[in-house]
Amino acid sequence: MNKGQEIMKNFVLIFLVFSLLLTPLSQAAAQAHIQVQEEERELLGGFDVTGFPQWAKDLRRWNIITFGLFPFSMFFTTFTTDMIRWNNANNFDFSSAGRRYAPWPLKSAGGAELTSDEYRRVVLIAAGLAASVALVDLAIVRIRRGNERRRLEARPAGTIVIERVPMFVSEEDEAEISVYDHPDNFNDDE
Repeated sequence: MNKGQEIMKNFVLIFLVFSLLLTPLSQAAAQAHIQVQEEERELLGGFDVTGFPQWAKDLRRWNIITFGLFPFSMFFTTFTTDMIRWNNANNFDFSSAGRRYAPWPLKSAGGAELTSDEYRRVVLIAAGLAASVALVDLAIVRIRRGNERRRLEARPAGTIVIERVPMFVSEEDEAEISVYDHPDNFNDDE
């Protein structure tokens, strides 16, 4: 690497570090707790998530969990595959020649890479694992939602619902409590 490339690399690294440090992370709010004013809602085109059917929200949740879990499942699947290859090649030999098949942190220089078939298998196993965990999550959420719905429907007519709220609440907190914690607004997906 010549001197000019090294200077450019250092400049880009310093720029990235400063931009990350100067980002106002303390002002970031969770999506569910953002209070949108009426004029902001008009600017956004009246977009409101409450109008979506439940199956679309469930599909979106499954999608987020699958793609969010994929990098982790890919890492662990690759690590496990390398461990199996290392065991089959030389029974976990720690010499420099024996570590050719070791997983990433232990692999020596010039280590044996995955073949295209092994890499394809790793990607498919990781994708299947991520999708399976997302399906299990979807099943758990749907079962909990159904149980809660049956519990609410099993109440006799005229049952009094007591809503617990803090004694001293500011007006802003009161609006948030009435929207998010009301029993009629029960939804696991939010």
